[in-house]
Amino acid sequence: MVTGGHVRVNGSRVAKASHGIAAGDVLTFAQGHEIRVVRIEGFAQRRGPAREARMLYSDLAEPEDTVPPLAESGGNRRPTKRERRKLDFIRRQELE
Repeated sequence: MVTGGHVRVNGSRVAKASHGIAAGDVLTFAQGHEIRVVRIEGFAQRRGPAREARMLYSDLAEPEDTVPPLAESGGNRRPTKRERRKLDFIRRQELE
């Protein structure tokens, strides 16, 4: 992603994966169909579990107000035809 120019540090495109970052830097990158904006809060001395890693950055994106249709049912089943149509509609709107 970095070599393709899809990552920004403090608003500037990064051309090399070896570009240094520091605490307080803001990273912008695509993850799936979403654009993530995170601020680096610090660095770990060792590689650890995801629970500890989440404490090293803060997510600056605004929380989603919409509730996906499958969230109501717990998401433990296949969507119905009606729910699939709702999901397809939401996905098409996100791509526009």
